[in-house]
Amino acid sequence: MTAESAASQREDRIPWAAMAGIIATVTVFALAQGLTYPLLSFILERQGTAPGLIGLSAAMTPLGFIISAPFIPALARRVGAARLAILCSILAALTLVAIAWTQEVWAWMPLRFLLGFFANPLYVISETWLISITPAPRRGRIMGLYSSVVSGGFAISPLSLGLVGTEGWPPFMIGIVAFPLCGLIVLAVVPRLPKMPHEGAAISVGGFFALAPLLLFAVFTAAAFEQVVISLFAVYGVALGSAEARIASLIACFTAGNAVLQILLGRVAEQFGSKRTMPFCALACLAGCLALPSIFNSWLIWPLVFVWGGVSFGIYTMSLIQLGERFTGQALIAGNAAFALVWGIGGMVGSPATGLAMQLIGHQGLPLSLGLLCCALAVFLMAQRRRV
Repeated sequence: MTAESAASQREDRIPWAAMAGIIATVTVFALAQGLTYPLLSFILERQGTAPGLIGLSAAMTPLGFIISAPFIPALARRVGAARLAILCSILAALTLVAIAWTQEVWAWMPLRFLLGFFANPLYVISETWLISITPAPRRGRIMGLYSSVVSGGFAISPLSLGLVGTEGWPPFMIGIVAFPLCGLIVLAVVPRLPKMPHEGAAISVGGFFALAPLLLFAVFTAAAFEQVVISLFAVYGVALGSAEARIASLIACFTAGNAVLQILLGRVAEQFGSKRTMPFCALACLAGCLALPSIFNSWLIWPLVFVWGGVSFGIYTMSLIQLGERFTGQALIAGNAAFALVWGIGGMVGSPATGLAMQLIGHQGLPLSLGLLCCALAVFLMAQRRRV
């Protein structure tokens, strides 16, 4: 065996223990955080809170993501990535204790903001670790696995409410225990984790926008698409005369496609390249938007929303893969932080903009808005490929 082939084998070797720790950490965090959205909405609904105020309360968590993102690269350098992740898991648990203690909508506004503020660094650091230790030839399937598992965590977290209910401390205790568990997992795998990349000049989150604007627009598209379907698909379905139970099942099918198809899309990216797979995902989303009005009341809607869920989130998975392909060092952690910021913006902007379109032109404003967004992304991606 030559020295070059031995080095190549070392580069291709997958550090499974470290990867399992990283993915487990974020999955537990996703379970805990995903639980808060329906739980707090149920509590506020029982208190007679206006729907608009419930929505504003929910928006505080993504706002925390947005505000915290610019600080993460500098904090990771000064405090240390592992210390920062452990600290954030503890602070998130304490924040959830305060939320459970207060049970009041106006007190929850700043607390839910803090929950997003403390959760975001854990995601950014974990994704940076994962991209750093993933061998390039396996990056597609590993990032697909990561996306699938985390999406699954968010998807199944509301099911725990069926076991413990939505009253009193029991549902909150799930998250309160899960958050510190994340810190313990990080502590257990710290010896196997890489040091946060420090090579290269320090790059701010704002500076990363100039390096990869189209990549960030792709993240915005994926975030807006997911948030619009989850928050407004019920309005669209009711306008077409569909029963609430059917609409809820369709949204669950969308979420299932989101979780199930990422590994497959990751393998496709390894075979054909992420730069070819991302336009495919955008065009598939566009095709679903065009087909939605005509097949909504037929059985074809089920495979459509399943594939829709997969390819829409696949845009984000392809973005993560490209981030690892194009950037290292300080640019990598700045890019992950920029992804988190743009994801928060997409989640906050997508639903109000689409809701306004539906108010102006009717319920078909939903597929029209999403279709225009996906069309713009596909056009930009194909124009970029022609320039290269």
